Formats: sequence, C-alpha cells, structure tokens
Amino acid sequence: MLNHFCKKPLWECTRTLAAVAQGQQPADTVIKGAHLVNVCTAEIQPDVDVAIAEGRIAYIGHADHCIGEGTRVIEAGGNYIAPGFLDGHIHVESSMMGAGEYARAVVPHGTAGIYWDPHEICNVLGLDGVKVMMEDAERTPLKAMVTTPSCVPAVPGFEDTGSFVGPEEIAESMTWPGVVGLGEMMNFVGVLGGTDHAHGELAETLKADKVITGHYSVPETDQGLNAYVASGVRCCHESTRAEDALAKMRLGQYAQLRYGSAWHDLPELAHAITDHDIDTRFANLISDDTHPHTLVEDGHLDHVLRVAVKCGIPVIEAIQMMTINVATCFRMDNELGSITPGKCADIVFLDGLDTLNVTRMMIDGDVVAENGKPLFDYPPFQFPEWVTHSMHLGRPITAESFVVEAPAGAADGSLVEVRAIEIIPGKVGAFEAHVELPVIDGKLESDLSQDVLKTFVFERHHETGTFGVGFTKGFGITRGAMASTVAHDAHNLLVVGTNDADMALAANTLEACGGGMVVVADGEVLGLVELPIAGLMNDLGAEEMSRKVHALEDAWAQIGCTMPSPFMTMALIPLACLPELRLTNRGLVDCTTFQFADLFV
Repeated sequence: MLNHFCKKPLWECTRTLAAVAQGQQPADTVIKGAHLVNVCTAEIQPDVDVAIAEGRIAYIGHADHCIGEGTRVIEAGGNYIAPGFLDGHIHVESSMMGAGEYARAVVPHGTAGIYWDPHEICNVLGLDGVKVMMEDAERTPLKAMVTTPSCVPAVPGFEDTGSFVGPEEIAESMTWPGVVGLGEMMNFVGVLGGTDHAHGELAETLKADKVITGHYSVPETDQGLNAYVASGVRCCHESTRAEDALAKMRLGQYAQLRYGSAWHDLPELAHAITDHDIDTRFANLISDDTHPHTLVEDGHLDHVLRVAVKCGIPVIEAIQMMTINVATCFRMDNELGSITPGKCADIVFLDGLDTLNVTRMMIDGDVVAENGKPLFDYPPFQFPEWVTHSMHLGRPITAESFVVEAPAGAADGSLVEVRAIEIIPGKVGAFEAHVELPVIDGKLESDLSQDVLKTFVFERHHETGTFGVGFTKGFGITRGAMASTVAHDAHNLLVVGTNDADMALAANTLEACGGGMVVVADGEVLGLVELPIAGLMNDLGAEEMSRKVHALEDAWAQIGCTMPSPFMTMALIPLACLPELRLTNRGLVDCTTFQFADLFV
C-alpha cells in the first residue's frame, strides 16, 4: 500500500540493504553518534550509527564498516534521532494553503507523513478537487496519504454541498495509488442506524482492505461506541473527555488526542494516560486543524509533542504516539514509524528531549530540512480556473437580506424566545441556548447585551439562493460583522454580525475576492484573508499567510473578541455532525436528534 510514497519499494532493495548491513557495499548515508529514540522498546540507545541505502535503513549499530568512498557521513553531534513524525488526522485546507506550501511549512518541524482527509475541497469541488490537491502534494517529499472523504455532505439531507460522495465513488477512489483509507466517518448516526449509504462506504473500504477513520463526537461510551467500533472504524479524533479516549482505547480503537490551533483537547485527554496505568499503544497525537500562524509561530507535530510532555505524558511514549502508534493504526508499521532495518529512512533530529527542537529532517534518506527551513522548492502550482472560481450564490446580498421577521402576531416591544447556538472557546462543541429577544418594528435584531448575534448561511455552490437563519451567542463582539466561506463542511457562505449593513458588506467582500474570511465594522473592512482556491486556500507561503491571519485576529480583537482562533470556532457553526445545535443553508439542525429545529421556541 505504501510503495507509492517510498523512494523504492522494499522488494527492489533487499539485496542492497543486506549487502550494506554486512559491509559488502557502501551505504549512501551514515548518521554517526546519535542517541536513538527506540520506539519499539521505549528506550534511548546512546552513541548509535544508522546506515541508509536506497532511501531505507540498512543497519543500526556502529557503522564504520558501511562507510565507503561515496558515503555521506552526518555527524549527529549529540542530537537525538527519532522516526519522522506522522499526523494521523489532518485537513490540509485548514492551513489555508495548498498542499505544496503546506509541506514546506510542516516538514521542517519533523513531519514525514500525514493521513489527510481532504473533505473540505471535496465538499466544494468533489473528487476532482481532491485529485488536484494530490497533484500538488506529489511534488513534495512529504508522504501525503489520502483518506477519501466519506461524508460529502457531512450529514445527508441537512445541507447543500458542491458535490456528493457515496459508496460507488468510494469504491473507485480506493483504486487510486495515493489513497490509504476512508476519511472520518462523521455520519455515525448512519452507521448506528444501519443506513445503506454509511455501511456501503464502510463495505467498499473494507473490501479494499484499507483503514476506516472515525468521528464519534457524542459523550457515549457504551452501546453506540461498541456498535461504531464493531463496524470497522479503526480510530477516532473526536474525544473531548478523558473517559471517551480511555473507552475507545479499551475497545481497541485508536484514540487520536487532538491539539490544533483552536481545538485544545489534549490537556484534558492526557488524563486518560496520566491518571491510569495503561499501555498507550492505542493512543495517537494529532493536530486535526492547524492554521498558518500556529505553524509559523509554534510548529506542527513538534509543538503537539511539547504540549503532550507538558501535560505529563512521558516523552518517549509521546514520540511513540506520533510515530509507531500511527503507523500501526494505518497498518503501515512494516514501512514507517520506527528507525529499524528495512523501514523508510524518515528521521527527525532533535537537539534534546527537554527542548524537542527539530534541527534536521530526513525523508527517504534525503536531508529535506535544516534548522527550521525546507531544502526543497518548486514553482507555484497552477490551479485550474474552475478551482479558483467557486462562488455561485445565485442571488444579490443586501442589507435587506439579513432581516429576521418576528413570528406572526408578536407585538412590538414583546419578547420572543429563540434558539441560539452558544459556542465554546477552544472547543468544537456548542450548546443550544434559549434567549429572549425584543420585537422591534416587527423584526428581531442582534442583542449585544446578551452577546447574541444574527447568523446566516447562504448556499454558494449551485446558485439555489437558499439560506438558513439563526442566532449565535458567545463571541463577545460589540460591533461589526464577520463572514467566511470556510464553513464546515459544506463551506457555504457564513455571515455573523451585529447589524445588517456590515453583514452585507462582509458577504459581498468575499464574493468579490472568490472567498475567504473577513471582519468589517462601521462600513470598513478591518481584516481580510483572501482564499480564492475553492474559497478555502491561497497559493501564498506560510509566513505571508500567517501575517494575513494574524491581521485578521487583530481585527477580531478590535470588534471585541478575544478567544483563540475565533474564525475556526465560527467555521463550525454549520457543522451538523457536532452537538448540539448547528445552522446550515437549510436551517437550524438539532444534532442530538438529527432533526430540523424551529428558530422560535
């Protein structure tokens, strides 16, 4: 399954590797005098040499006999070496960069491979959009292993997306050389309910002998979780409580402990390990969603590793959780995840196990980054025009588009009870709140005294003109409006604001630039991140995108919001597979019963 991602498949290298190990043929490269983090035995082996040939590890020990006239010798200089880090669940699109620029951003931080679910672009442009992303990724040394999006739409019947994926599409994608499994099965309701759609996708993945990745986001660890695991779902990244992660590991499901830009679940989830005397082989460390500012300022998996250690997870166990455990989860530990003979020579150099700073990165035996800088480059990827023109609203948006009529018979000055989505800073969940809003001239408005904002979702793929109306609570803004085409998972146009004029300006600003994220106030654009690639990404590099995102965060602060990565929390308002209440272009969705909900209580 992995041959597509290796310099050479093992069956082409066996003679060479055997000869190099015995000193009968010189190695291509020898690393001298390193402290080896052995993830197989959870120990540190001091003063170890590693001989590499054909992009794979041939020998570990004292490798003077492997050095010949043409051998490159790398003095480790007291550095520790560990297997290249593997991210078991990420969405490249959340970095707001194409796959090529994403690789340049994460490889210097020790990331050798990712198991990515490109369901963002798939919801906008279908599997053809996924193919374009894969073409961009294939130019890089990063092992970008695709799990085909399973939920397009995320929950069928509750939203309108740009495309559709079902069992037939899954079966076809499983023949692609870059696909290693099924993307997160968010439709756990369909799995538990035995629907043909959900179980058809599971079946096509299992028939192809590939891995099913999961998304079980409810705090239930008994019958439902057992049914979900029994259906073949091998891992899940949606634990938010320590008991959820522990229950999954006890059932033989890989619990993927998340720490991204906005989803800071790891400090809580770490208690599943630190408070119990358990084997941690079924624990992974992942990032899920990481925006460019985090990548530039903090790093990628190296940052997650440092957080894990700070949370009390022993450092070697933490390294196992992003190397051999991940490779085993995806049944690729025969190729990846350890520094052992025959494996791909994906090796990260660390200056120490206390600092965990990456000083050098090797993939398939090639040095691809040093001191935080990538050593690979290529021309900008040329995205097709249909990828960069994805805004199809089918209706003009004006201030009048944001009028919310009070229910019939409601007198001016009376109070109307409405359902509102109450967001949780730094978490993916949201509550259903009931708030009373005054009727003003027959309409309902945002109420800043209660931190309640008008919220609209406009369909942007097929010019249907449909939209959903609701209210959100918890952003803390005091003026202006925000809009985004990064609105999981259908990625329709999401607008939240205090007044109709600013909401219209925010929406029209994004339509004009092809999509993105914007903050406006008092008729002025305060911050804008243009994302013309499917309304999700830009072709700029990480540092420039980081500056743009940082400016957008400053704009959020100007209008009163101080939560971390607020645009990422906002982007989950339409995600109808997360509890409790969400808003799509079709209306409010009760995500505990999976039924549409009335705005008025």
